[in-house]
Amino acid sequence: MAVKTVSDDNFDTDVLASGTPVIVDFWAEWCGPCKQVSAHFEALAEELGDKVRVVKLNIDDNPMTAGRFGVRGLPTFMIFQDGKVTATHLGAMSKSRMVGWLKESAPTIA
Repeated sequence: MAVKTVSDDNFDTDVLASGTPVIVDFWAEWCGPCKQVSAHFEALAEELGDKVRVVKLNIDDNPMTAGRFGVRGLPTFMIFQDGKVTATHLGAMSKSRMVGWLKESAPTIA
């Protein structure tokens, strides 16, 4: 499954109201580490398939959602289940670390 882009306008519908767990990558165009992990995030989306929705939110274009969830550094990854944040990770990760974080934070996904 491909990574989907979400915005302030559709975040509640696509993330909070999702019946499937959602991993959100809060990022910005100017963020070097965000660009580094982008390929890992895309690969993760392909591997996990239908178990989870994998989405990205550009904080410069969508400051309301970033502010609402207290995003203060980039990249920030959050797992949402049943409309609530269940795990947060600040900073870039390797693909293997990303998978490890998922297994620790949301065993039903990984």
